[in-house]
Amino acid sequence: MIRKFAPRLLKFAPCLLIAAFPLLAQTSTTAPPSGTQAISPQDQKGIDGDIARHFGDAPANPGPKAKLSGSLRPADVRAAMRKVADWELSWSQPYFDRIWTWSVLYTGFMAASPGLDDPRYRDAMEAMAEKFQWQLRSEHPNADDQSVGQTFLELYLLQPAPEKIAPTRAALDDLLSGGTAPIPPGQAQIPWWWCDALFMAPPVWSRMYAATHDAKYLDYVDKHWWETSDLLYDPQRHLYFRDITFPHKTDERGNPIFWSRGNGWVMGGIARTLEYLPRDYPSRERYVAQLREMATAVLALQDARSGLWHSDLLDPTDYPQPETSGSALIAFALAWGVNRGVLDRATYMPVIAKAWRGLVEQIYADGRLGNIQQTGAAPAHYLPSSSYTYGVGAFLLAGAQVQELSHHPAHARKTAGEAGSE
Repeated sequence: MIRKFAPRLLKFAPCLLIAAFPLLAQTSTTAPPSGTQAISPQDQKGIDGDIARHFGDAPANPGPKAKLSGSLRPADVRAAMRKVADWELSWSQPYFDRIWTWSVLYTGFMAASPGLDDPRYRDAMEAMAEKFQWQLRSEHPNADDQSVGQTFLELYLLQPAPEKIAPTRAALDDLLSGGTAPIPPGQAQIPWWWCDALFMAPPVWSRMYAATHDAKYLDYVDKHWWETSDLLYDPQRHLYFRDITFPHKTDERGNPIFWSRGNGWVMGGIARTLEYLPRDYPSRERYVAQLREMATAVLALQDARSGLWHSDLLDPTDYPQPETSGSALIAFALAWGVNRGVLDRATYMPVIAKAWRGLVEQIYADGRLGNIQQTGAAPAHYLPSSSYTYGVGAFLLAGAQVQELSHHPAHARKTAGEAGSE
């Protein structure tokens, strides 16, 4: 409950908030409920770090689950979106920052505003952007630090004003001119050396094209996307390794390690890049083909009971809990693909229906969205109550696309029946 009242503590008694940090850490140290994953010291370190940085928390007692319908009916989808969005906005707004964990939440709020016909979320994003004077997080931004530019550019496209995109454009132009962001030792010496980057950066560049109509921004995406794909995409399994340290790693059963959130980042990144990639762009169909391949791959890995995906896509035994952030990104990409005619409706509507129902089942009565893995670079364990900003952003992106499925009434009725809608 500390998370719920943290904004009041911050406003009225900063010293109490400082004193509460030990309690914040304690909220996640209680033994996990029976039947869930054991939390290792390394997992706990990541959880405590994310709590300290206000990305979210993982209380031992999050309360009961919400009583929401997981049907595809637009009103039911919107009800679930609003419950999660309202709770997250009320808690998170005092802590808004420009790190990627927040950038993903902002993309969700931007999608929720038109999806729920509610300007409050967009207005909060406008206020955030003005607070930071439309500046990116660093002078020579890597993909993570570019990611907040997605929201700046979407706000610009709604109501153009040069100051909204000038800092982002200057940063991208610097990169085009040879500017570089630091790359860790032992990693591929390319701008997008980790698969998460394909969600964080390319949608910024494609939106900059939409704002300026300058194809150089698309050409940058095209060069570096396929550079990353050549290194990290498994052409047999049609999944992405997280970075070049993973292709030769295996789990205890000898299987390669494919992180669900990492692959969700890529699928979501394809969809959000294609939104602004012209239909006549020469390599557009390569992105479409990769999305189709990855969609086929994750279809076979969906958990039959929960409708979601596990933190390690190939290892449900060691990672038995559903993982919400990766699952939401996958559901978003699948729904986007169906809505845009990129993915086959008959094949993917049942998959989306199961996934959406599974996502809604992760919502608690107060609006907390649970089963979100803490930040990291690989599969990990977490508590059912764990909730972090980026997972909420992914959920809102998914919801905005799921409710669009009803624009095709005949098929929506069929899928609602298959999903057991009330």
